[in-house]
Amino acid sequence: EVQLVESGGGLVQPGGSLRLSCAASGFTFSNYAMSWVRQAPGKGLEWVSAIKSGGGSTSYADSVKGRFTISRDNAKNTLYLQMNSLKPEDTAVYYCAKYSGSSWPLSKYECDYWGQGTQVTVSS
Repeated sequence: EVQLVESGGGLVQPGGSLRLSCAASGFTFSNYAMSWVRQAPGKGLEWVSAIKSGGGSTSYADSVKGRFTISRDNAKNTLYLQMNSLKPEDTAVYYCAKYSGSSWPLSKYECDYWGQGTQVTVSS
């Protein structure tokens, strides 16, 4: 059974940092591209970032480029999202998601498995 379990969310002041983690199990983690997707209160899903299976290629939404860094440790079956210079508009539930291949599809929302999400709140 595929499981994706996010952690690391919380309350942080504007300008602060958080590191999200996603522990993966039930599949060969190193074979699949992964992504982070978020949902702000009252809004739809927003794709944030993706990383290919080997970790050598990444992609970011313009809204987080230069502030967020996606990474993975295939030996630990864990995906990360380092978030710096956080803004109130980054407040959302952050979901870890798995793609069905080693790279991401044309539509970066086409994930086959999703975690339960972790809340990130940026507020003073």
